[in-house]
Amino acid sequence: MTQLSDRVLNMATSATLAMAAKTRELKAEGKDIIGLSLGEPDFNTPDFIREAAIQAINDNYNSYTPVDGYVELKDAIITKFKRDNHLNYKHSQIVVSTGAKQSLANVAAVMLNKGDEVILPCPYWVSYSDIVKLNEGVPVEVKTSIENDFKLTPQQLEAAITPKTKMIWYSSPCNPSGSVYSKDELRALADVLQKYPNIIVVSDEIYEHINFIGGHASMAQFDDMFDRTVTVNGVSKAFAMTGWRIGYIGAPEAIARACNKMQGQITSGANCIAQRAVITALNASPTRVQFMVDEFKVRRELILGLLDGIEGFKTNVPEGAFYVFPDVSHFFGKVLKGQKIENATDFSLFLLEHANVATVTGVAFGNPDCIRISYAASQEQIIEAITRIKNAVS
Repeated sequence: MTQLSDRVLNMATSATLAMAAKTRELKAEGKDIIGLSLGEPDFNTPDFIREAAIQAINDNYNSYTPVDGYVELKDAIITKFKRDNHLNYKHSQIVVSTGAKQSLANVAAVMLNKGDEVILPCPYWVSYSDIVKLNEGVPVEVKTSIENDFKLTPQQLEAAITPKTKMIWYSSPCNPSGSVYSKDELRALADVLQKYPNIIVVSDEIYEHINFIGGHASMAQFDDMFDRTVTVNGVSKAFAMTGWRIGYIGAPEAIARACNKMQGQITSGANCIAQRAVITALNASPTRVQFMVDEFKVRRELILGLLDGIEGFKTNVPEGAFYVFPDVSHFFGKVLKGQKIENATDFSLFLLEHANVATVTGVAFGNPDCIRISYAASQEQIIEAITRIKNAVS
C-alpha cells in the first residue's frame, strides 16, 4: 500500500477547484449546469496583450528565465507599483512567480517555523489556511460580520495577537466577500501593528483594479509599514489572464531574496512568453481594462437586485472583485425538497443538485454561514441562475 505523507493527507482539497471539477463532470453527463463557482473573468485576454505574446514567440523567447523574473518585467512592475500604488520598490525587492498563489506559498515557506501563528480575517481566500498549515504555521481565524462588510476591526486584530503571531494575511478587494479596505481603515490596523514591530503583513491585492469605489489603498503606502509588508499582485483577474500564471511580490529585500532562493529549488523562473506579455499589460494604463470593470459593476447591481427577491438571502454590497457572499443561515435546520440543510456546504450541494447552479460553500473561506457566488458570467446566465435558485428554495 502506498504510504502518502501526513502533509498531503492532512491538506484539504481546494473547494473552488473541487466544485469546478464537479461542474465539468456534470456538464459532461449532459446536465445544464451554470457555473458560478470559479473566480475567473469570462472575458478574453485583451488583444494588445495577446499580440505581445505572439511577438515574443516570433522573437524566439524560449529559454529559461531568471528565477525572479526578466529585468524588463521587473521594470514594468516597479513602474506599476509607483504609478498605481505610490510604492517605490527596487529590483531586488521584486520576485515574479507562477501566479500569485505561488507568491503566497513562497512567503509562507520562507517565513514560517513550526507553531508560528498567522492571523486570517474570515472570510479569507480558500488557500490561505492550508498554505499556512502546509508550512507548519497555525492559522488564527478571526470572524468578521456581514454588518461590518466582513472587515477586520482594530479591536479584533489586537485581541488576536499573541507572542506567537508572525504574520497577518488579508486581501483587498477581498475574495470571497468583495470588501475593500479604505486608507483610513488600513491606517487604523497599522496603528495597532505599531505596537508589534515583528509582525509581517501580507497584502493580497490581486483584485486591485476591479474596484467600484475608486482609490485602492495598500498597507505598504504607510512609511511605517513599508518595510514589514509583502504586497502580492498578479495579472489573472484585472487582465483576464488566469491561465497565463504570472504573479509577483514587492517585499522587504530579505524576504524577496529568500523567496528567490526557495523558488529556485521548486519551479525556477515563470513562463517566458507569459512574462513578455505581462510587460505589455503592466506598462499599459489601467484604463485599457476599464470596460471589464464597468461590466462587472453592472452585473453586481443585477445579482444583488435578484438575490434581494429571495427570502433567506442576506447580502451586503461588495465594493470590488466579482463575488457576492450572502449569509444563508436562514435555511439551516430546514428541509428543502426532502433534503435537510445543516450548513452552507449542504446548501451549496443542494443548489447544485436541485437548481443546477454551482456555488462554493463559505466553510472553505472560514465562514460557515455563507456561500460564495461569482458573477463572472453573462447577465443572461446570472438571471437564469438566480431564477433557478429562487425556484429551488421557494
